[in-house]
Amino acid sequence: MDLLKTLVEKGLRRELPSREEALAVLATSDDDLLDVVAAAGKVRRQWFGRRVKLNYLVNLKSGLCPEDCSYCSQRLGSTAGILKYTWLKPDEASKAAAAGLAGGAKRVCLVASGRGPTDRDVDRVSDTIKAIKDENEGVEVCACLGLLSDGQAERLREAGADAYNHNLNTSEETYADITTTHTYADRVDTVQKAHAAGLSACSGLIAGMGESDEDLVDVVFSLRELDPDSVPVNFLIPFEGTPLAKEWNLTPQRCLRILAMVRFVCPDVEVRIAGGREVHLRTMQPLALHLANSVFLGDYLTSEGQAGKADLEMIADAGFEVEGADQVTLPEHRSGGCHGAADSGCHDGASGCHDDGAGCHGGGDSVCGSAPAAAAPAPRVDEARPDLVAVRRRGAGTDLAPNA
Repeated sequence: MDLLKTLVEKGLRRELPSREEALAVLATSDDDLLDVVAAAGKVRRQWFGRRVKLNYLVNLKSGLCPEDCSYCSQRLGSTAGILKYTWLKPDEASKAAAAGLAGGAKRVCLVASGRGPTDRDVDRVSDTIKAIKDENEGVEVCACLGLLSDGQAERLREAGADAYNHNLNTSEETYADITTTHTYADRVDTVQKAHAAGLSACSGLIAGMGESDEDLVDVVFSLRELDPDSVPVNFLIPFEGTPLAKEWNLTPQRCLRILAMVRFVCPDVEVRIAGGREVHLRTMQPLALHLANSVFLGDYLTSEGQAGKADLEMIADAGFEVEGADQVTLPEHRSGGCHGAADSGCHDGASGCHDDGAGCHGGGDSVCGSAPAAAAPAPRVDEARPDLVAVRRRGAGTDLAPNA
């Protein structure tokens, strides 16, 4: 297929595909799926070999959020029966993190519900980062606390945070349909604040919320412009008690096509399979490792994940290896602190080098050899599987051992 050959060549050169090419990946048929996975897999192996980075979530504060994000079980008005608790103490969070690190994780992601942290919250998280790093030499810590105010990213960096996560989630055009209590621009601003403070930016998306192929391509192209080091790809977990509980729009095949598209657009970044992989990829999870080079180990914030032991067995059985603490995740050209594409310079302040709307890489029509746009078929909707959505009842915030 000429499209895939072109996309592989561009991925190996870190060249941005056209929007038409990205849309064409999402429009490929199930008959072509293995070819798509094989092609994107070549790009993944070029930059990351067969390594899989393991990450572990610790939910520092669960539920009770004033924001109305439709996808979230912790949102204002949610009736999902999730765990609800206020801030874990630093020693409690460190103990929770230790379970994931013992299972092979090299990054701990500290997450707290809410619109954004107060300065006192930043102090709490700073103490938690210190507690975790004092006990675990070389561990990476990523904070995910919502919208940041001026100066907070710098304080987290000084406290020892390595990264900050804040997802764009969906396209700018449809963002207001998902959330009304803050804006898409607010999210972009927080990612830029993290970049400017010297934190490794982590920002991704949620697929399966009823969005179009165009929305998916829009948000991934926006991520390419923001240039995070890691891009988590979440697949909606339709919690009963949330507005999107009836949104079952994903099949394993569509999930793989989405991951392939993300890899082609963001060839040299850490693409992470995040929430919902067990729900929507199911037995196709091992194929996704040919596209993404990073996963979460064990449970998520409010839902159960696959057992940590099963994750490790899956990685080994698929012919991959867990990335060691002494291995650098990102390719050398990114890990040196300049995260631009091959033709761009380093970020200069919050706006980075992407100051012309189209980013450093030119507009979609500047790439030669674009494939013609393909009409995207309507996704085949599987039967809803609420039996695969289980509320987390162990680990952080409970007296039960975590799943790691």
